[in-house]
Amino acid sequence: MKTMFKAAALALAPMTAIALTAMPAVAQTKSGLAVVDLEEAVAKSTAYTTAIGQMQTTYKPQIDALNTRRTAIETDLKTKGDALQAALKAAGNKPTPAIETQYQQYQQTQQTAQAELQRMGQPIAIARAYVEEQLVAKLDDALKAATAKTKSEIVFKKGATESFGAGADITPAVITELNALVPSVSITPPAGWQPGGRQGAPAAAPAQAPKSR
Repeated sequence: MKTMFKAAALALAPMTAIALTAMPAVAQTKSGLAVVDLEEAVAKSTAYTTAIGQMQTTYKPQIDALNTRRTAIETDLKTKGDALQAALKAAGNKPTPAIETQYQQYQQTQQTAQAELQRMGQPIAIARAYVEEQLVAKLDDALKAATAKTKSEIVFKKGATESFGAGADITPAVITELNALVPSVSITPPAGWQPGGRQGAPAAAPAQAPKSR
């Protein structure tokens, strides 16, 4: 969660229109067996990278405030943690009732801090989920098109494959198809939108800011 909020500004090229007739020929898999990383396809799509850049600008005040608050919390927790370790060492590494109480207070502080950071990061998490959902909605179509164009008969998840040749990876082909199907996405969810398309008051979500890629 920490690294996600401390994302550096992405050097993104402007999104360009994709002319289907100008697309390069798609390489075919030699054996009919292929591998794919769908998460990578979404993350490297033009629409996603452009949206991430937009979010880093739109949500900069929230991201800055979150980073500032996180730094303060980490400093406080380190101070409390060091004090707890010192007390335990002074007691011969034998927890006393006072140390146990101190430890419980430390845990409570951690939980409270995590909940606070989640609340602060919720607008960013919701916006990012909305961006991803717009792309995922067309991901199956992109995979089917890439599978057909590369003449792949069986497609395996890349992360579950021990070894494969570069020509077996059809992830770039999926990215090409996804760029054609979803040239751009919105970073502004409808009022009350939640991941999964549900409506209503957004539930607490893990705070995640755009990742640099």
